[in-house]
Amino acid sequence: MATGPRYKLAFRRRREGRTDYHLRLRLLLSKEDRVVVRKSSKHMQVQLVAPTPEGDVTLSSAISTELKKYGYDASTGNTTAAYLTGLLFGYRAQANGYEYGILDLGLQVASPGSRVYATLKGIVDAGFEIPHDPSILPSDERIRGEHVAEYMEGSNLPELFDAVKEKISADFN
Repeated sequence: MATGPRYKLAFRRRREGRTDYHLRLRLLLSKEDRVVVRKSSKHMQVQLVAPTPEGDVTLSSAISTELKKYGYDASTGNTTAAYLTGLLFGYRAQANGYEYGILDLGLQVASPGSRVYATLKGIVDAGFEIPHDPSILPSDERIRGEHVAEYMEGSNLPELFDAVKEKISADFN
C-alpha cells in the first residue's frame, strides 16, 4: 500500500464500492426528496428519502416481498415484480402526502429496460412525479411477463400481473 504525505486514502465506503460521493453530493445539494431504488437477485426495494442535517429520513417504502399480501406468488426478483413494487410504492407515497422525487440509482448500472426502470415505470404509473426519459422504460409486454409465458408452459404470469395490479389499485383508490 502506498504511503507518504501525498497519498490520500479514499473513504471506506468508496473503497468498498458502496457509495459514489460525487453523485450523492449533487443529489443532496438539490434538496429534493430522493426515490432510492435498490435491487438484489431476489428482491426490489424502493424508499422515499429526505435529506436532513441530522441524516437521511425514510418517508415511505415498499419491498417486493410485500406483494404476497396481494396474491403475487411468483418470483420477486423479475421485471413484473419490480413494476408492481414501484406501483405499490407510488400509491403508498401519495397516500402519505408525497408527490415528487428524483431517482437515485446509487452505483447500479442504468441500462434501458432493466428492473430498475420497470420500478420507475410503476411509480410513474401510480401518479408519482419523477423526471425521466420515457425511452428508457421497458415495454408493456415485458412488464406483464409475456416474454416468459411464450417459452414457459403453464406460466400464468400475465394473468397474475393483471390481478395483482387491480388489487393494489383497488387498495389505494
